[in-house]
Amino acid sequence: MRSRRIVLLTTILLLSGGYGIWRNHAGGVARAATQSAQPAPKVPVTVATVQKTDFPLYLYGLGTVTPLNSVSISSRVAGVVNQVPVEQGQMVKQGDLLAEIDPRPYQAVLDQAKAKEAEDEATLRNAQVVLNRLSTLLKKTFETQQDVDNQQAVVTTAAATIEGDKAAIEAAQLNLDFTRITAPLTGKTSFRTIDPGNIVQAGQSPGLFTVVQLQPIYVSFTQPQDEVSTINKVFASGPVAIDTLGADMKTVLASGRLEAIQNAVDQASGTISLKATFANQDNALWPGLSVNTRIRIGTMAGAIVVPDEAVQHGPDGLFAYVVGDDGKVRRQTVKTGPSDGGETVVTDGLSQGQRVVVGGQYRVVDGASVDPTPTPGAGPAQNGAAGGAS
Repeated sequence: MRSRRIVLLTTILLLSGGYGIWRNHAGGVARAATQSAQPAPKVPVTVATVQKTDFPLYLYGLGTVTPLNSVSISSRVAGVVNQVPVEQGQMVKQGDLLAEIDPRPYQAVLDQAKAKEAEDEATLRNAQVVLNRLSTLLKKTFETQQDVDNQQAVVTTAAATIEGDKAAIEAAQLNLDFTRITAPLTGKTSFRTIDPGNIVQAGQSPGLFTVVQLQPIYVSFTQPQDEVSTINKVFASGPVAIDTLGADMKTVLASGRLEAIQNAVDQASGTISLKATFANQDNALWPGLSVNTRIRIGTMAGAIVVPDEAVQHGPDGLFAYVVGDDGKVRRQTVKTGPSDGGETVVTDGLSQGQRVVVGGQYRVVDGASVDPTPTPGAGPAQNGAAGGAS
């Protein structure tokens, strides 16, 4: 009897435990079903609106700033440097005194030449008086023609001597003027190589200074030979605008115009050399500076433009995620054209006004629900780049 009660009690306990396990399992299944029925959370993304605008086309290059004129200042006469009145690296105007050579030896030579001229002029006047007298006597047959001719030769020789004196005076005056070395152009001086008190020789190297012209200034740069036809066509149609850019390829240092195109392609590098002129009023361009160049060669009218981040690379090519009115994204295959300044031209696959994902696209899949946030200040930058469709 006691055994039967133990068996009955054990059975009741087992049944109670099984019921508890079943109930917990049923509750878990119900909760899982309830949770699976709830919608998936929306993926936060940043979007931009597809724009339709005129997209400028550019050619980019790398150039070097070169002065319009660069002059090495050397002395044209020998002597002791008396003074150098300009500072190193100073801006000077044309005609400003840069250095002075001791003028006293050259002043002495000039004075001697002038004295010699005065002496020869006196000789000429005396010879002319004698000639006049002989000519008068010849008419009265008191002198021979030979005496008159001989005196005429003396007068002619004296006159020629005076002409030589004048040339000597001009040369001496020129050398005296050369003792004052002046700026041949408006520009900036280099560091000087000669200090006052040193003796310089005519035309010695290196010179005293180098003066470079900064306004206007040149930029020499190159372009691939494949662009020669395009550049020539644009250059022939009128002035071609060109910008120099900073290292970030966005900051415009200076704007100018294309000045000249080299007459032959460099076969070694496969490039054509070009030269542009810039007013450079603020001295943003400096001789020897390396700069990026940008030539505008045309405009793509009515282009469909999106931020670069909207275009994604997939195994089947380029695509973009487009946000529909239902808040879901769909993967759209696209074809692109030129790209510049953070903007890309889309030649096929998108239309004006559509919203494309530009941030957070790596967390979404085709058909996912998203929570779109507009890009601050969204809109295509007003610049572009040259190039064909990629």
